[in-house]
Amino acid sequence: MARARPSSGGSSGSGAQRVAQPSLLLGFPEPVLAPATPPAASELPVARVCVESPLPQLDRPFDYLVPEELSETAKPGVRVRVRVAGQEHSGFILERAESSDAGVALQPIAKVVSPAVVLTPEVLKVSTAVAERWAGALGDVLRFAVPPRAARVEAEYLPGLAGHAPSEGTERGDDASDEEGPQQLQSAPSLWAELRRGAAFLRHLAAGGSPRASVQALEGYGPRGWPQLVAEAVRAARLSGRGALVVVPDRRDLERVQSVLEQALPGESVVRLAAEDGPSQRYRGFLELLCGRARVAVGTRGAVLAPVRDLGLVVCWDDGDDLHAEPRAPYFHAREVCLLRSELEGCALLLAGHSVSAETRRLLDSGWLQSVEPARPLVRSRLPRVISTADSFESARDPYARIARLPHAAWQLAREALAAGPVLVQVARAGYAPSLACERCREPARCAHCSGPLAESLSQGSRTVACRWCGTPAGAWSCPHCGGRSFRRSAVGALRTAEELGRAFPGAVVITSSGEQVKSEVPDAPALVVATVGAEPVAPTGYAAALLLDGDSLLARETLRAGEEALRRWLNAAALVRGADDGGRVVVTASEHEAVGALVRWDPAGFAERELSLRRNLGLPPAVRLAAITGTRAAVEAFASAAAPVLTRSGVRTAGPVPASPVSKTAAEETAWRFLAFFPIAEGPEVTRGLRAARIALAARRGSEPVQLRLDGTDLI
Repeated sequence: MARARPSSGGSSGSGAQRVAQPSLLLGFPEPVLAPATPPAASELPVARVCVESPLPQLDRPFDYLVPEELSETAKPGVRVRVRVAGQEHSGFILERAESSDAGVALQPIAKVVSPAVVLTPEVLKVSTAVAERWAGALGDVLRFAVPPRAARVEAEYLPGLAGHAPSEGTERGDDASDEEGPQQLQSAPSLWAELRRGAAFLRHLAAGGSPRASVQALEGYGPRGWPQLVAEAVRAARLSGRGALVVVPDRRDLERVQSVLEQALPGESVVRLAAEDGPSQRYRGFLELLCGRARVAVGTRGAVLAPVRDLGLVVCWDDGDDLHAEPRAPYFHAREVCLLRSELEGCALLLAGHSVSAETRRLLDSGWLQSVEPARPLVRSRLPRVISTADSFESARDPYARIARLPHAAWQLAREALAAGPVLVQVARAGYAPSLACERCREPARCAHCSGPLAESLSQGSRTVACRWCGTPAGAWSCPHCGGRSFRRSAVGALRTAEELGRAFPGAVVITSSGEQVKSEVPDAPALVVATVGAEPVAPTGYAAALLLDGDSLLARETLRAGEEALRRWLNAAALVRGADDGGRVVVTASEHEAVGALVRWDPAGFAERELSLRRNLGLPPAVRLAAITGTRAAVEAFASAAAPVLTRSGVRTAGPVPASPVSKTAAEETAWRFLAFFPIAEGPEVTRGLRAARIALAARRGSEPVQLRLDGTDLI
């Protein structure tokens, strides 16, 4: 009987025991197949296929027979359909071989979906490394690397895809010599020349080198903003005849960078890759890169595996943003994938941002990255002056500054700055009053039906109180603790803040940017722009001032990265304000904290160094790596038992299992337990392989419950 067999020649890196039959892997009886087997290909008759399946036990290459009639089209990198346990699955041919060590007749490939070679060896190599790094399945990684097929779009590119050869006239810029590039860069004004080691980085890149650097950007607006800084680096890579990839957190950053790149590279195609653009447009951009018609790509985290030909530069903007973390398996982080591509493909790497993450600081300390930063005099002149309402001088002037949401210094600054241009007001929460409490006893107000938090919303001019979870109105609510029937606002959202500012500044225009109404840009006219963190619009010539409210709410978040994240968000907002020489000022309302001091000094590098030092002393990420196993208590304990050989290694610390959420929201969450393992970075490959093997072994057992395995999640602690 013909069977698909696991290949011993594959490099899945699972470390699990081989299982004889895919049908037994799934717990199904062996299907009855037709006895007739088509004649095999005369050359390389065996194809090793990666099957797209969410089942961990199928995370390995399987050997299939290549029929003679499919031999011409069944090339490595094409999509195929194969049978596993009596069902057809999609997959990719990884390689062709002369023979298989399965020892039995092989099952033939059912169908070649398309002759287009869509999986390149470079992307396969990086995808395999990503699967090993995050203990995930290769099929899950390929889901991000190769977008879903759009047949009509693919038909336009098929001649160049079948043989995977570049189209004529598409290698624009390849004839630029190593000497010509640096000369052109020196003749044009450069933002990099203002930074320490910036000009050297650009010259090295344009000469065909592969430097790796972390750059601290200055302005976030105008002709000297960070998109122009990134565009200069991409242009230098293109002058050396190589391609470039830029990864940004969200759509607004994507649109800004794309626009600037198109201006910096006239006549070149700049491919945009974003899931929100739809499958057809995304697949078209993917094929443009695959055929070599475009050599520059910009996109969000899903674009980090884009098949840019002859990749010379990878850029990750604002690597500390949590949007770079993929919430689906295998839960990779775009910054770390950029590091892998730089190492495996030998290309240059640029981590850019207004702030410096603790992970970037660790790479700088190790010498793997070089720091490119502005001199202090340049920082003081080009960036705004920052005032903290918690310092002794402001406290002496205004005794209520520490408790007021809008202290007198902030109100005075907004009144004066409105005459010079727009004023940014950053708040922590969207909505009207997203958190309510009992007026009498100050206990949080909860829904009587599902115990969810009650919130006040503004709809069609009327205010209503309802549950944020189930939406049930709370018209007849009474406090279960004291019997009180009135509310107080324990948190104020962007809409309520806009309403209050409208009364405080009669006649001023108030613009909001939050929730589903996020604006990309606002005019230079005087206005109060109220925005939630991360939703701040850009003013063409910069804001005249900024008020950073609700600082204590950001710092009080129950996460290891609360201070680092608050500083990052403050710096991103403050970078949109005009420089101190142009009168730009920023007021931050927060208690005394190291992050506030770093903002006032504009010293993100020093704060990151301090954070990393503390985490090294405590043995916490990113000084060590972290694995989290989540599931039912029995499943988590079974996993810990199966992974005992690696969890008991020297230097590995474990914690748990404990309930995954202290306050359960639903009945399903009441059974969720979590087990944590901390292990040294040097032991990462061995521990990761052991965890991956334990997950596969448990999944192959009948009756076993599934567990979620996540590595280095930024939201886990």
